[in-house]
Amino acid sequence: MLLTLPQSAGFLAAATVITLAPGPDNMMVLALGAARGSRSGMIFGLGCAAGCLWHSLLAAFGLGAVLLASPQAFFLLRLCGGAYLIWLGLGAWRQGEAAGPVPTLAEDSSWRMFRQGLLANAINPKVVLFFLSFLPQFVLLDQEPISRQIMGLGLLFSVQAAFWFSLLASCSGYLGQWLSKEPGRARWLGRMTALLFFLLGFRIIFWG
Repeated sequence: MLLTLPQSAGFLAAATVITLAPGPDNMMVLALGAARGSRSGMIFGLGCAAGCLWHSLLAAFGLGAVLLASPQAFFLLRLCGGAYLIWLGLGAWRQGEAAGPVPTLAEDSSWRMFRQGLLANAINPKVVLFFLSFLPQFVLLDQEPISRQIMGLGLLFSVQAAFWFSLLASCSGYLGQWLSKEPGRARWLGRMTALLFFLLGFRIIFWG
């Protein structure tokens, strides 16, 4: 057995509390769900959840610890992560200036939205630190190999995160539909979404 039932239950309870706590991922999902519709927020959230698997891989095989041991590499990761969020914010600002109804997510843009969520999570240095410190706390030293346990825990985290992100996006989508009925509201919503991405990006770069 890869994970025991008590181990999985305890981990899922802790992971759910952490996922629902205010943080960059759920804030971005809420903002995008309101500004661009529930489906956009859901697909972005699924990308964020998939990014957690990358961090689980780093934690399982010690790559994250190697990264943290190099201040230069960790700073570069912070710079890339912050710059990417700022770039997403610029896109949200341009869309807000267009001031139209909430757009329907086209099939050919679904992968782009998923990729944005994946990258936003995968290159966030705070998530690297979190997974390195959180997952090992639920490892049983007398069970399966530690690396397999960590990957199993990471998969559980990703699944529950995908569920909650989808729920958040669905709820925020209804708010976005109401706000977008008037151009002034839509412009305000787009600008607020952009400012959120800007703040998150600058926070990663300058405050770690």
